[in-house]
Amino acid sequence: MITGDEGARNMCAIKSLTRLSVPVLLAVVSVQAAFAQDASELTAEEITDAFNKQKTRGLVIVPSGQQKPATEDAATTVATAPAEYTAVPKDQQVNIQISFDFDSAALRADQKPKLSALCSAMQGVDVNVFQIIGHTDSSGSAAYNENLSLLRAKEVKRHLVSDCGIDEFRLEAVGAGESQPFNTANPRADENRRVEFQALG
Repeated sequence: MITGDEGARNMCAIKSLTRLSVPVLLAVVSVQAAFAQDASELTAEEITDAFNKQKTRGLVIVPSGQQKPATEDAATTVATAPAEYTAVPKDQQVNIQISFDFDSAALRADQKPKLSALCSAMQGVDVNVFQIIGHTDSSGSAAYNENLSLLRAKEVKRHLVSDCGIDEFRLEAVGAGESQPFNTANPRADENRRVEFQALG
């Protein structure tokens, strides 16, 4: 039988555990939100592994203007690269935090080194098409952010073609604007302003 004092002690213990569990839960959520696979911090091998995990199974993406390879299995579906962004699990995303000047889509010289490991991975991995997705935070109008994110994705594509030697037909630029925040708890968070890369097939 639980006495009044014992019941009070049990209630205090439960309240203490509850107070402890909330910060722990918030810390776990914060760690998960911060886990954008920032390609500027990964090696080319790690980026290659991430791209291989992303690759669409059973679907061969053929860039527009190219023919289906003669050796391709007839049972495999062939499609052109999709023009829309399809989210992949956060732990498989390859993101780069590229800083642009305010209201600018020009790739700054100090940001180009962040793309070097990504460039090596793209040159070596067996992927037909990569999608470059520009993302913004929620500052500004949705229409403005969508356009800005597309311009920034196109600028990264231009750099990968001109400075890295990636075939432009292997790259597709898409602007997702503010619609797919990495940190859903804080749509204006820095990690939402990113360029994401996906291996489509």
